[in-house]
Amino acid sequence: MRLCASDLGCRRGGRTVFEGLSFAVEAGEALAIRGRNGAGKSSLLRLIVGLVRLGGGRLDLEGGDPELSLSEQAHYLGHQDALKPSLSVGENLRFWSEFLGGLSSDVGEALAAVGLAALADLPAAYLSAGQRRRLSIARLLAVKRPIWLLDEPTSTLDTTAQEQLVGLMRAHLAGGGLILAATHSALGIDDVKELRLGAPQ
Repeated sequence: MRLCASDLGCRRGGRTVFEGLSFAVEAGEALAIRGRNGAGKSSLLRLIVGLVRLGGGRLDLEGGDPELSLSEQAHYLGHQDALKPSLSVGENLRFWSEFLGGLSSDVGEALAAVGLAALADLPAAYLSAGQRRRLSIARLLAVKRPIWLLDEPTSTLDTTAQEQLVGLMRAHLAGGGLILAATHSALGIDDVKELRLGAPQ
């Protein structure tokens, strides 16, 4: 599998965020997207998953499932941890698993992998910021998709949870997955390619 971008352009709010952007990421590779605030790191991830309209260029997924769109083969972990406070931890993950086409039987295993199994029945409103982030990360595990698009994935995570995430990312890459991460910090995994975005125009 290979994700290829050629001369990508992005316009938001009447301004050019970036243009002429090209890169390629293959199975088992991670790409760290770096740049100052406003350079377009989040916009690039949102563009790939289909939440922002392509302003130019081409985006192709080679070797993916021809029956599925790129967005259907990707997980997007954004800044906001999308959860319903009134639902329990387990109910939140079960909702996302079913919405994304996964199996509810995978929910318990995913919660255990991020250290939230003991909190499965707790209303999500009571979670700390770090726990909410871990619940979002559990979505990556509950529904298997080859492409992970991560926006500041270690945000609000303590050291233990960051190390846990590193292990999950390594396992995903070892299984032939791809990771694109917008981040200001090191990802903690080996042989990370880097894409640096310039200042907004």
